[in-house]
Amino acid sequence: QVHLVESGGRLVQAGDSLRLSCVQSGRPFETYQIGWFRQAQAKEREFVAAINWSGATTNYADSVKQRFTISRDNTKNTAYLQMNTLKSEDTAVYYCAATGLSDLTNNAREYDYWGQGTQVTVSA
Repeated sequence: QVHLVESGGRLVQAGDSLRLSCVQSGRPFETYQIGWFRQAQAKEREFVAAINWSGATTNYADSVKQRFTISRDNTKNTAYLQMNTLKSEDTAVYYCAATGLSDLTNNAREYDYWGQGTQVTVSA
């Protein structure tokens, strides 16, 4: 069983930066692709970014390209989401997820394990 715990979410102002962390336990971290998703109030969960097992390949939603960076440190069993130039529309609960698929995917249904989420609120 894989257990994921996100942290780092908080209230910030528009234009600020924030880094989210996702710590995995239970199985070898380096065997899993990690994705970040978010869900704003009254909206569906949406893909944000994904990173392959080694960190060599990443993928981003168009809405966060050039502002967000996904990374991972396999020695710490941790993935990160660096968020810069935050906007009010980035306000959401952010989730990390893990999948054993080798090809990057932005499909939430293809992720097997999910964290509990961390709230990011961006004030205008």
